[in-house]
Amino acid sequence: MISTEYVVNEAPFVIRRRVKWGDCDPAGVVYTVTFSEYVISAAELFYGHLLGGTPQRVKDEHGFGTPTRALAFDFRASLWPDEEFDMAVYVENIGQRTYTLHIAGSVRGQAAFDARLTPICVARGERRAIALPDILRDALLGYQHDCEQQ
Repeated sequence: MISTEYVVNEAPFVIRRRVKWGDCDPAGVVYTVTFSEYVISAAELFYGHLLGGTPQRVKDEHGFGTPTRALAFDFRASLWPDEEFDMAVYVENIGQRTYTLHIAGSVRGQAAFDARLTPICVARGERRAIALPDILRDALLGYQHDCEQQ
């Protein structure tokens, strides 16, 4: 079986992904909107690693969700079908209710894209903003520290 996405490093957290043919437009380059799916998927894998379980289950257990408040991209290179690229996840900022993840995409030894994903913590089922739960804040701070030591 061939996997199209897998973890290759834990600190920094790096996901390797293969571009699927269906991710691309008729010219053979990845659709712009598909990059959002790549970044959200990387964030979900990161949460699973960070929180020690499947991300939605762990968030459910602790009563919070992390919908996207902001998402920004800077594109540097095209990605083509069957090409493998890496996404490294960094914690850039931790606020009271939000935090920002920097996802750095690279391909063929060069930058492919930079994304900044800013989730906001909400009470599960209520969709009202809440302070970052201690379990998430502590995990983000610990990960940030581990990456700084690399």
